[in-house]
Amino acid sequence: MDESQNLHERSTSMSNKDFQRLSQFIYKQCGIKMTTAKKTMLEARLNKRLRMLQMYSFTDYCDYLFSQNGMESELVQMIDVVTTNKTDFFREPDHFEYLVQQVIPQWERRHGSRGHKLSVWSAGCSTGEEPYTLAMILSDYAEENPGFAFNILATDISTRVLEKARQAIYEEDRVDPVPMAMKKKYLLRSKDRSNPLVRVNPALREKIHFRRLNFMDDEFGMREPLDIIFCRNVIIYFDRPTQEQVLNHFYRLMAPGAHIFMGHSETLNGLDVPLVSVHPTVYRKVQ
Repeated sequence: MDESQNLHERSTSMSNKDFQRLSQFIYKQCGIKMTTAKKTMLEARLNKRLRMLQMYSFTDYCDYLFSQNGMESELVQMIDVVTTNKTDFFREPDHFEYLVQQVIPQWERRHGSRGHKLSVWSAGCSTGEEPYTLAMILSDYAEENPGFAFNILATDISTRVLEKARQAIYEEDRVDPVPMAMKKKYLLRSKDRSNPLVRVNPALREKIHFRRLNFMDDEFGMREPLDIIFCRNVIIYFDRPTQEQVLNHFYRLMAPGAHIFMGHSETLNGLDVPLVSVHPTVYRKVQ
């Protein structure tokens, strides 16, 4: 076996010093807290990058990552590898029921028939299942309520998952939670039944704007106040100070009366954020 093949196939061990360097860097760049319990996971995921770059050690990788060239070309690759992306269509369905039955009618009463568009942000959208679910639900609502209009912004820190989200192609079993009527209306089946894939139809895809966004950035580039934020199962990866920092940034972007939907494993209890609870893991900006 030649040296390059051996390098390609083996796994490299990460020293505690390199883990500290990387975990501190990841926290600074992404806000994600890497405890020592995650050292094995981080080592396994980054070994793929070492093999790709033909590097022999994590020390070499750190030196490269922290260099100017590495910050320009490797930072996004590293973030793509270490971030966790787990999502489903119609995940936590109670949220979507509450959105349609309570939140949107409240928004319509506040705005009347003044031609406003409901502004929705899927923050941490992963591979797109959440924003496409929102687009289906809001499109159905618009059909039944003439004059209602909306726009959806979907963001993630990972360029890899955003590319999949833009393609909007999924294995057929991934769309099992989608109601049959919506499947027929919004999803296109592959003609090749040996490769059972579906794709979100063009009309629905056009309703969502995808772009990369890092919650650690000073500015998010939002031009208009937000009415709805879905940020579910994201802040659980942050420590308390970072959670407060991110959520207060969200608060400043929200219109009066806007709602934010968190994951069912998340809570704002004990956090210094001026949002009030209105439903399990749903919060509202009062002013």
